[in-house]
Amino acid sequence: MGRRIEHRGVVESVAAGVVMVRTERKTACAECHAKGLCGEQGGERLIRVATSEASAFAAGDRVIVALENTTMAFSAILWAYIFPLCILLAVLFLAHALKFSDGVAALASLGITALYYVVLYTVRRYFERKIKFTIIKE
Repeated sequence: MGRRIEHRGVVESVAAGVVMVRTERKTACAECHAKGLCGEQGGERLIRVATSEASAFAAGDRVIVALENTTMAFSAILWAYIFPLCILLAVLFLAHALKFSDGVAALASLGITALYYVVLYTVRRYFERKIKFTIIKE
């Protein structure tokens, strides 16, 4: 198990079993040379944290949202970026190997990659159970 990843934020809203936290990423991202590649380009982000202790939080509370280990983060990166890139390239090369035109190969690879993201979206509940955020009052 790797070290914990934390983001400071402010509670935006509280509902039954869910706390919405607005975080601002600036310190680590400002110095990172790869910030343009990872999608974490600074700015604000709204994180949905499912917790049985939601009633202990109120809008405006300063909190820390944590991902318990870096293995979860690596898993998210694989599913969101690495696997779709592999699918896109595999379909592109396969289409070229089958002598399809460049346009057809490009459309096929983009279409299959889009289909991958649709499937990923439909099974998002699985990932919500697997990749869990915790919330701690500051």
